[in-house]
Amino acid sequence: MTPSANRAILSAMRIATGAFSHESSTFTPVPTDRAAYESRFGCLRGAALLTTFRNTNTPIGGFIEGADVHGFELIPTIYAEPHPSGPTPRALFDEILAALLDGIRSAGAIDGVLLELHGSMVAEGIADADGHILRAVRAQVGDAVPVVVQLDIHTNLSLDMIAAADVLIGRETYPEVDMALRGRECADVLMRIVRQGLRPEMRACLLPMMWGMNQVTAEAPMKEVIDYLHEIEARPGVVCASVSTCFPLADVACMGASVTVVTDADAALAQHCADELGAWIYERRAQWHLPRRSTRQVLAQVEADGLYPAVLADRDDNTGGGSPGDSTGMLRAFIEAGLRDACVLYIVDPASVALCHAVGVGATVDLQVGGRSAPVQGAPVAMRARVVAVSDGHYRYDGPMYAGLEASMGPSAHIEQDGLHVLLVTIREQPFDTAFARTLDLDPRQMRYVGVKSAAHFRSGFSDWAGAVHLVAEPSVHSPWAVTFEHLGRRVYPLDAVGRFDPALLEEDRR
Repeated sequence: MTPSANRAILSAMRIATGAFSHESSTFTPVPTDRAAYESRFGCLRGAALLTTFRNTNTPIGGFIEGADVHGFELIPTIYAEPHPSGPTPRALFDEILAALLDGIRSAGAIDGVLLELHGSMVAEGIADADGHILRAVRAQVGDAVPVVVQLDIHTNLSLDMIAAADVLIGRETYPEVDMALRGRECADVLMRIVRQGLRPEMRACLLPMMWGMNQVTAEAPMKEVIDYLHEIEARPGVVCASVSTCFPLADVACMGASVTVVTDADAALAQHCADELGAWIYERRAQWHLPRRSTRQVLAQVEADGLYPAVLADRDDNTGGGSPGDSTGMLRAFIEAGLRDACVLYIVDPASVALCHAVGVGATVDLQVGGRSAPVQGAPVAMRARVVAVSDGHYRYDGPMYAGLEASMGPSAHIEQDGLHVLLVTIREQPFDTAFARTLDLDPRQMRYVGVKSAAHFRSGFSDWAGAVHLVAEPSVHSPWAVTFEHLGRRVYPLDAVGRFDPALLEEDRR
């Protein structure tokens, strides 16, 4: 075949792409309405996907890179990804899914599909929304068109997802800094199917286990899991493999950790490898959970250790898991401890933001901060604070997470009381880096104590300058003692028989 003929074949290859992605908490009071889909990066159609996500650390950014390298035409459909929150209303879900399917249909003849899904989406009346999406896509394109999907590391894997997709590829880092890399891997595997005759056989080991917060992949013991995963991927006949730590805030039957392995035409090998790693993980099930300590307890350790800046992360009021982001436990503890050169990032409080904007920069204002979404989030905290800065909330991520993308926290304010700085925001988001804080004249790197509402993703932009990082647990709608699982249909470690978190099970296994 001549080079010109080869180029013609490459240019003729057409791959449809899109994203319909949401991490859905069934325990949060935060709704997922149309405005939620239109915020963050927006609800995009057609060519806007390519212009928005080119050269960004996102799954679609990786798909675009793959198209450039492999020479296929990437046909964009839709992008819909609200911030984590409650289940999507059924009518809205059906509307967005119809738009995705219409985009694929309008593309005409295609050679494959590259999708970004989350893996833990719930819609009203649909517990396994990702499986529902994939079944609909499969019905649209038929059995002969390969469908390759990029998933979050917190996927709740279902048998429907496995049956409807040719290949599912999960992220391997937490914080999830490999989004573009995994998107590129999806494109590479799809090209092996289309051009080289790869016949993927995908099998999974579904674990009756809820994975705790001990899952930072750069550190032990989670690093051992990823090392084991890579050893399996290096075996002859294995194409790729993924570990899903689960999204533990969804009361659905498929909630739980899993291992997925894809081989070239060898189902037995795929199942053997998945079961092998799955058994290894389950044997160590207590290792994936960390002790729960309050801000006050951790502050005592911070003072004893003397390592600064000290970053304290509230794991339960993590907006990245769908929490409201207005818990006041950490703020109250900082005030009661009399901390100076300290900050809290961020507290979601549109009412206080509006007051700050009304009085203006430099003014002193009496505020009732936070604690508005649910009683368990804590009572509002009275503050007499100086307004340091206000903004419309627009900024650009430093990265590595979402590097290159623009975003907005909505109308926002920086207040200060006796050396304690608080960033008040309108739109929920966890701090991935310090870019937004700096737009409000606050550099957390210059603080002695830094409080964040985040479980792990903050590490991507904070760990390299933090003196020490500590997880704390303050009362929230997502605190383990505040939730009960009723729809699992099976025992899931470390829940008891009625679906409540049982720390005694952890202690028994640790012994």
